[in-house]
Amino acid sequence: MQSFGEMQSMATNIFSAYASVAASMMLYRSMVNDIIPEPVKAFFYSTFNRFFESFFGRFFGKLSTHMTVVVDEQNGFTRNQIYDAAEIYLRTIINPDAERLKANKSTKQKNISLSMEKGQELIDSYKGYQLKWQFILVEPDGDKGRFQSEKRYFELTFDKQNKDTVLNDYLPFVLSKAKEMKENERTVKLYTRDCPFDDNDDDDGGGKGGGYWGCVNLDHPVTFDKLAMDPNLKRSIIEDLDRFVRRKDYYRKVGKAWKRGYLLYGPPGTGKSSLIAAIANYLRFDVYDLELTSVYSNSELRRILLCTNNKSILVIEDIDCSGQMHDRERDTESAHEDSSNTRLTLSGLLNFIDGLWSTCGDERIIIFTTNHKEKLDPALLRPGRMDMHIHMGYCTPEGFDVLASNYLGINDHHRLFPEIKRLIREVEISPAEIAEHLMRSEDVDLALEGVVDLLKQKEEEKKKNEMPNDQKMSYVEEHISDEGVDQGKKRKFGRFVRDLTKFRRRSSSGIGKRKML
Repeated sequence: MQSFGEMQSMATNIFSAYASVAASMMLYRSMVNDIIPEPVKAFFYSTFNRFFESFFGRFFGKLSTHMTVVVDEQNGFTRNQIYDAAEIYLRTIINPDAERLKANKSTKQKNISLSMEKGQELIDSYKGYQLKWQFILVEPDGDKGRFQSEKRYFELTFDKQNKDTVLNDYLPFVLSKAKEMKENERTVKLYTRDCPFDDNDDDDGGGKGGGYWGCVNLDHPVTFDKLAMDPNLKRSIIEDLDRFVRRKDYYRKVGKAWKRGYLLYGPPGTGKSSLIAAIANYLRFDVYDLELTSVYSNSELRRILLCTNNKSILVIEDIDCSGQMHDRERDTESAHEDSSNTRLTLSGLLNFIDGLWSTCGDERIIIFTTNHKEKLDPALLRPGRMDMHIHMGYCTPEGFDVLASNYLGINDHHRLFPEIKRLIREVEISPAEIAEHLMRSEDVDLALEGVVDLLKQKEEEKKKNEMPNDQKMSYVEEHISDEGVDQGKKRKFGRFVRDLTKFRRRSSSGIGKRKML
């Protein structure tokens, strides 16, 4: 039998050994945390747990180290956003070698989508962690389930130690990724007032129309690459759009509504409507086309604009043709006679663009178009309302290159290009006019020769318009043959030319110009 002293010595030795082992383990743990990456540690931890479960489970039963999150299709009486997001996201990780999949395509979808079959499992990897998704479908039980619908849900299984990462990081990632995929797949809509039909198939119901808006799919094929406009201007527009959509936090920080205004001005046929369609396709924003002539009061305008969605473009074309929009003084003069809510005024429109009502929505773009910028009230044009003024000018040589590529498939030099580009620099011609002539023949040479003839005709007209009056009369006399034309008709034609010249001179000086109402 051991003496008390021997037992005390043995206890001391055991304690010393334990302290040494504990210190070594602490040092080892510190080295592991500093050197070995977290995903590698998770792998070894998971492997050890599986070994531990299989070995000791024979004697003590299975010891689970996993957690399962159930994601139901329905959340009460509404759909579960996480379920919908998972359904979209899991398409990206489906194994193409799977033996069984579901194929889906609605009449509105452009492509076929694949989804999981009942009981199928998918393994996903996120930051080195493995997660298992399983699709469960519970069908009604015979006659007892006549009045029940089938139940769908996902089971997401992962290691318990990764709970915080999965709930706080992985699931938000799935939501964000699904939202991005849905935005890329959705069809851009074109909304108009009092539309007799509604082609809206969005899951969320689309526009908050309330009877004010109906829509159709905007299947316009134009992109920025196909626009016949100055390359530098095109680049600056794209950069401005990119800067706008990524600065939500910045707008909130500086105390401004998250919106952007563009004024497109220039002659007819210069591509203003095409630019709007290109912006919509680039941003995947819906377009609301509003005709102010159909709006009769500020209160009606407010109700209409409040029924538009975020991520949208409000378009008011030819705003110079709306008399109310460029006569702000009349609003002030007649304010005591007429309530501002009983008629449409410029002030009412401005209040919605940058007043208190402008904060009732996010990520919105407002576009005005006009052929005559000078007719608009300056209050409508200042920064904060129309932030970027975009001049859509006549066709340039660079714009012609785009048109030739779009309509004729010519990306290289052609023998008529130098002559065409020289004439384009000399005359004013819209891209729409050139595009029309390029479409008249499938033969490249014939189409380009037609453009040359058109440009030469424009050049001749320009020379005639720049002539002094006496030279114009001489030009008329030289180009009117005496054969078959009596002198009386020649004199009448000459008087017509003189009268027309006087009228143009008076119009350019502002005399006799009709006042816009």
